Amino acid sequence: QVTLMESGGGSVQPGGSLRLSCLPDEVDANMIAIGWYRQAPGKQRELAATITRSGDANYADSLKGRFTISRDSTTNTVYLQMDNLKPEDTAVYYCNMDCDFYEYWGQGTQVTVSS
Repeated sequence: QVTLMESGGGSVQPGGSLRLSCLPDEVDANMIAIGWYRQAPGKQRELAATITRSGDANYADSLKGRFTISRDSTTNTVYLQMDNLKPEDTAVYYCNMDCDFYEYWGQGTQVTVSS
């Protein structure tokens, strides 16, 4: 069983930046991709950004150019650099590890963007 340790959430003004971190306590040998999803109150959970084990990144269209996902293959930490944040980015962000036939989820970290 994999535990995903999330950190980096908080409150910022519009236009500000945050960096989220996700540290797995272990990497499943069947991992396909790892990344972040987000869910705002009353809305469906949606993909923010993921990265495959080979380093290919996938972003929600609205986040391209503002968010950057990266992975440190030495520490296995996954980062989501969030720049030019907007109020619509306010959500709980969840780390996700996608594997064959199953997946793991973090507990979520709150990101709030407001004046």
